[in-house]
Amino acid sequence: MIKLLRVLVFPLLFVAIAVPIWTSRIVEGQSASEAPTGFDTLTNDPTFVSQATHDDDRGTFEERDDVVKGLGPVYNAQSCAECHQNPVTGGISQISELRAGHNDGSGNFVPATLTINDGGGLTGVTIANRSLINQRATCPGVVTDLVTHAVIYNHPNEQAQERVPGAETVRTRRMTTNLLGLGFVESISNTTLQNIPNGQPSGMKGQVTFVPVAEANNALRIGRFGWKSQDASLLTFSSGAYLNEMGITNRFNTAEVTTLCDDVSDTTRCNNNSNVVCGEDPDNDIDAFARFMRATKAPSRDARLAATASAQAGASLFHSIGCDICHIATLTTAPAGTLINGGAFTVPAALGNKNIHPYSDFLLHDVGTGDGIAQVIDPNTGQLDQTMKNKMRTAPLWGVRTRNELMHDGENYTRNEAILRHANEANGVINSYRNLSTNDAKEPVDRFSEFLVTRLGTPWVGPALNSAGLTYLHCFAEPRLRLHIRKAR
Repeated sequence: MIKLLRVLVFPLLFVAIAVPIWTSRIVEGQSASEAPTGFDTLTNDPTFVSQATHDDDRGTFEERDDVVKGLGPVYNAQSCAECHQNPVTGGISQISELRAGHNDGSGNFVPATLTINDGGGLTGVTIANRSLINQRATCPGVVTDLVTHAVIYNHPNEQAQERVPGAETVRTRRMTTNLLGLGFVESISNTTLQNIPNGQPSGMKGQVTFVPVAEANNALRIGRFGWKSQDASLLTFSSGAYLNEMGITNRFNTAEVTTLCDDVSDTTRCNNNSNVVCGEDPDNDIDAFARFMRATKAPSRDARLAATASAQAGASLFHSIGCDICHIATLTTAPAGTLINGGAFTVPAALGNKNIHPYSDFLLHDVGTGDGIAQVIDPNTGQLDQTMKNKMRTAPLWGVRTRNELMHDGENYTRNEAILRHANEANGVINSYRNLSTNDAKEPVDRFSEFLVTRLGTPWVGPALNSAGLTYLHCFAEPRLRLHIRKAR
């Protein structure tokens, strides 16, 4: 018992010291209401998007495209839902994408260049300066119609499959991210995100990205989506993903990655506006994708477990470590009526002035897990911003209970491993975590982990919480560690 009290002295003292800065980790408005949560397919507000429209949009999101629609030639999935569907459409999955490149003589990252359709007398086709390596291709392939049985796609000899060249030695996988509740994230103002580093200590200040909004003539906005915060608008994100992940050209991305074995025209006009080229997306599916994401609810928590005394006690312990410096528990969206995305979108009442609990600051940090991939263009130079190559966006922890492969590359399978993998900017936090990881500290840590199981991605009335700490301590809920906990008691 004496040892246990000694172990608890540091967290309690830290809590007392940290109380004055807790408010800076909850960025919320005085009159804001809670955003609706739930792992369901219900619209977040039927006055914003009706249930019928939301279901139609979900159908478009789940629709499997094929070569007749324009799939490929290089792609990763046939539908959005192939990569975003756990536990419901719009969630995460076990799917990852592959990126590669190399560092030049000055240490700057250069995206990969590779050749397809080579060998055996074929005429090679080069795909240059692109870090994304698609894992699937439509050719070689011959496809028949399901009804007439006639051949509708006939490319048995071309070879579009991409492979990482040996010279491209910087390689990584990127796990699928959650899309539920992103309408609220999109509705966070630039000012809110830009002010967050002011409340973070020296050496832990997040880096903002300024990225183009396609629907606003590439006006710049602070990024928040993707592992590198490379997108700021859900419509821009939808357009890029439709091309890069499925090979479908659209009104904001009209050029294919490669035209090898591509039969569908990229110059087709939009069905609703003949003055605009929509490529392989004449129905503007990208609008339905964006509207679907904007109408989803934020990920929910396990309310039953969250109400327990253990979870409540664990909350204080989690916060005392300092994880919420980056994994901010509460953010408030801009007021309804605010113009965002370069003036292209007006925040509706359904999304405006809402408190959300993503456990992220949506900024880039170097916590020792960077993948070496520079992805965001510096608007001042027009070149890749090399300062970001070893930084990653703070992973939002809401909904983490639905994921069993952790970190950006999915290479950690326990929360303890994921926590201990953090370093650099997170060194102080990790050292505090290690100080808790003694046999005598197992009981409070167990309380902390129970908090993580229940709280991530949910409303919370106490101090703001960090994602790093949340994932870290959750590991003590594992059976083998619970055995030690019982012995310590």
